[in-house]
Amino acid sequence: MPGLFKHLALTALLVFTSALSSMAMAGDTLQRVIDFKTLKVGMSAGQPPFTMADREGKLMGFDVDLAKALANAMHVKLEVKVMPFGDLMQALEEEQVDMVISGVSITPERAEAASFVGPYMMSGKSILTNDTALAKVSEAGEFNRKDLKLAALKNSTSSAFVTAAAPEATLIEIQDYDEGVAMIKEGKVDGMVADMTSCILQVLRYPDAGLRTLERPLTVEPIGIAVKKTDPEFHNLVDNYLDAYGKMGILAKIRQKWFESNTWIAALP
Repeated sequence: MPGLFKHLALTALLVFTSALSSMAMAGDTLQRVIDFKTLKVGMSAGQPPFTMADREGKLMGFDVDLAKALANAMHVKLEVKVMPFGDLMQALEEEQVDMVISGVSITPERAEAASFVGPYMMSGKSILTNDTALAKVSEAGEFNRKDLKLAALKNSTSSAFVTAAAPEATLIEIQDYDEGVAMIKEGKVDGMVADMTSCILQVLRYPDAGLRTLERPLTVEPIGIAVKKTDPEFHNLVDNYLDAYGKMGILAKIRQKWFESNTWIAALP
């Protein structure tokens, strides 16, 4: 019997220790933000109007303003870590950043590796092109052709969309939208698949380039903030802030600034 009690006591201790360890791990991100008084946010800086750089190299955009608002609410310094879009989720997994705010669509595949706060916006896929016929398609099947070359951000839902919806077309993965626009203008691709808001922006940005986009998006996608799965406390904190910003009208004001006005386009390189 004494041996049994000893075994049960040891088992209970191991279970308790494991629980404490899990609790400590669960709060790693929040504790790191508190200890270092810094919020590290991953962005691509190449997805206008979500995130982009002006002529002086300073970051601006909807997601930049949202990140600033979150850092201010937490009373910490904001540190934006810029990297290619395709590297952002891996950076979150490796804890190089505390969250990713970069026009990231919420998908089942991404939800397996990260938690999402939001959505803070709804978007959908469109095509940016200078081909009149391509600009009139209304469903994916219409551009599933062997003769088409379509650009899309690496490791993005746009890239996955082309692969699934237009397997006959040639997919060319790019690092940012500027690269895609240049390839369209130079005739290296027939079009670029991207969020509709970004496609509309490029049409406004280059009025003399003959660029066109669809009248309606081909899909509907929620955009959210990616955080670590193992930190529910941090997820809850960010979720509460985002909910408050929605109710206070702050998100609506930021959206109006970047999606309903084009005055800021003059600041782009």
